[in-house]
Formats: sequence, C-alpha cells, structure tokens
Amino acid sequence: MESIRELLIDEMGDLYDAEKQLVKALPKMVKAASNQELSQAFENHLEQTRGHVERLERAFEMLGEKPKNRPCKAMKGLIEEAQEKIDEGVAEPLLDSAIICAAQKVEHYEIAGYGTLKSWANTLGLDDVARLLDETLEEEKEADEKLTDVSDGLLSDSTELGSLENEADEERAATVGAGNGRKKAAAIKSKTEGVRSRTGRV
Repeated sequence: MESIRELLIDEMGDLYDAEKQLVKALPKMVKAASNQELSQAFENHLEQTRGHVERLERAFEMLGEKPKNRPCKAMKGLIEEAQEKIDEGVAEPLLDSAIICAAQKVEHYEIAGYGTLKSWANTLGLDDVARLLDETLEEEKEADEKLTDVSDGLLSDSTELGSLENEADEERAATVGAGNGRKKAAAIKSKTEGVRSRTGRV
C-alpha cells in the first residue's frame, strides 16, 4: 500500500466483512436475550446492520472499486466471545448483561473504525464517501447508547429485586404468625413479582 486512499479501501473491506459477520450473529443474540427491550434493540440493529453493508457497497462504487471482503479477525473474535457467554448457560438476567457487554465491545470496535475512515475520506476530499461513513458512525453510537440504557435498567431492576427479597425474608422471620406482618410481607411479595416480570427472573 502506497497511499491513504489504498488504506481506506483496504479498511473498508475489513468493516465490510465485519458487518456481514454481524448480520449472521445478531439473530442469535436476539434469541438469547430474555429481556424484551434488549431483544428488540438487537432486532432493530440487525436491520441497521444490513443497511451498513449496503452503504459500504455504495462507498466502494463511489471509489470505482468492487465491494470486497478483508477477513476481519477482530470481529470474528468478538462474536466468538459473545457466543461463549451464550453457551456457558449463565442465568438469564446475568446472561443479558453479559451479552450487552459483548455487544458493546463490538460497537466500540466499529465506532473506532468508521470514525477513522470518515476522517481519511474527509482528508482526501471524498465528501460523499465521508457522508456515508458518518451515517453509519452515528447509528453505531446510537446503538451503543441504547445498550447502555438497557444495561442500566437491568442493573436497577436487579438491585431493586434483591433489596425487596431481603426485606421480605426479614419481615417473614420477624413477624411469623402476626397478621399485620403477613399483610406487609404480601405487599412486598407483590412488588417483588412486579420487578421479576420486568427482569425475566422466575
């Protein structure tokens, strides 16, 4: 390679392969997620990822090049890491958090890649190519932020559930046979079940 333009095309091939790997991997994450909001987030990003593949194909055309893959070993490793978590049989609420962690590693890899390629395209005066790369970059950032929001919700629900279960256990131990205590324990149980319904815990 003797120019930034050649390097740009080469790295676009890396992201092109990475995005196509993700198109195959995301349905598995959709299926593995127990939290409905997380599952929907992966569904939405799957559609975006198909669009990312198409944008890269258009960018190649703008550069007078045929779309070509350069095997992305980094993405392959990140996807394998996510699959390992799914295969380990981790309990569902924890598995959702583990999948989010793996997915955000993927997003950060892509954000770094698209950010650099956009900068190179701008430097070369390839404004149309830079715009396409920027559109995808912004969607990757939004996907990462959505995963953070879902993760925060999971952690909040998990903390609340643990607190309520501890409170219920203490109340039952302290008020065995007391009518008022039973009523309070029942109220705590109702709240606990409400949180469980949000987290998917049984």
